[in-house]
Amino acid sequence: MRILLYAGKGGVGKTSVAAATGVLASRLGINTLVMSLDPAHSLCDAFDLDRTLMDKNRGAPITVREGLAIQELDVHEEISKYWGEVHKYITVLLSASGIEDILAEELAILPGMEEVAALLYVNQYAKEHTYDLIVLDCAPTAESVRFVSLPKTLEWYMKKIFRVERKLMRYMRPVAKKIYDVPLPEDEYFASIESLFHRLQGVDSLLTDPEITSVRLVTNLEKMVLRETQRAFMFFSLHQLSIDAVIVNRVFPEEAQGGFMAAWQKSQKEYMDLAKSFFDPVPLLQVPFYSSEILGQNALGDLGHQLYKERNPADIFYTRRTCEFSSDNGRYTAKIHLPFTEKAEVELSKIGEELILRIGNIKRNVILPRAFVSLQPGKARLIDDCLEIDFGGNHE
Repeated sequence: MRILLYAGKGGVGKTSVAAATGVLASRLGINTLVMSLDPAHSLCDAFDLDRTLMDKNRGAPITVREGLAIQELDVHEEISKYWGEVHKYITVLLSASGIEDILAEELAILPGMEEVAALLYVNQYAKEHTYDLIVLDCAPTAESVRFVSLPKTLEWYMKKIFRVERKLMRYMRPVAKKIYDVPLPEDEYFASIESLFHRLQGVDSLLTDPEITSVRLVTNLEKMVLRETQRAFMFFSLHQLSIDAVIVNRVFPEEAQGGFMAAWQKSQKEYMDLAKSFFDPVPLLQVPFYSSEILGQNALGDLGHQLYKERNPADIFYTRRTCEFSSDNGRYTAKIHLPFTEKAEVELSKIGEELILRIGNIKRNVILPRAFVSLQPGKARLIDDCLEIDFGGNHE
């Protein structure tokens, strides 16, 4: 089974590229699902399906052709399936604060609910071998990073806080109701979260296994977009996901010359050279600029052929281990792939068995191997795009 994440800045063409990948893969006999992770779903529009504006098929997969289905999640359906007690408690709490019931119900749809629902589906499909290939049409970069970080975040919460919080609520519930008249979550609330966590177990291993999951970053030849692509490359590497290609969309053909096009072509050539220098040796795939909208299976199939040429889109185009731990003559070293990062931007600390890296507003907790747990990180140096951390040795 393969999982492909198509990510990048909003408006670069991720949906068209993801949909084209699905069409081409299905034509090669690969049983494929294309799933939208963007709350502003547009997969049905890309396939030019005859459906009403807000029809998401209640969040269930829609068969497009033999061997190809698409899925646009419906957060309200997912709440009824997985978030019942959690949503109910938050609604009651907001209502107790004086917010009208209908507004409280809408506000109780918390950020992250759709991402968790998508992870549940991915985990389920992987365990049941429902599809050979799952193509994920990701939301813009910030939401995509939240999607891939959720499994570790939930695991940390369940290990460090959940049990304590659950026990504390049992003691505080009568007091809070009697003195403050504030509703505290019932035990069913915690049971619902625990059930969700158990259903998610294993999905982090799927996402961080380079033999299963690859990220493909979609970009355009513009400075702001390339900068965002660099940041996305660093964020996904930090979260230990393998990036096997960068897709440059909307490249003007060489034969288009004259007038304002000449300036655009000159600009694109300069940024193409820059992109190659940024991302080498990761493959750089190109999609030409189309003079009309890409809608429907035929147009998407053509886009897929233009993008992948003779390649199978489900193949692995490039692999690099994002995190390595080694021992040499009793000295222990950790190497973490951090492209496009300056040493001054990296903050390091260690708590228990976790190495904590913070770069800007992104934090990543890396679980250390047992041999590293008793050691403290010492000198760290950034060599090329790899952070090397010296943990010393047991003899020190």
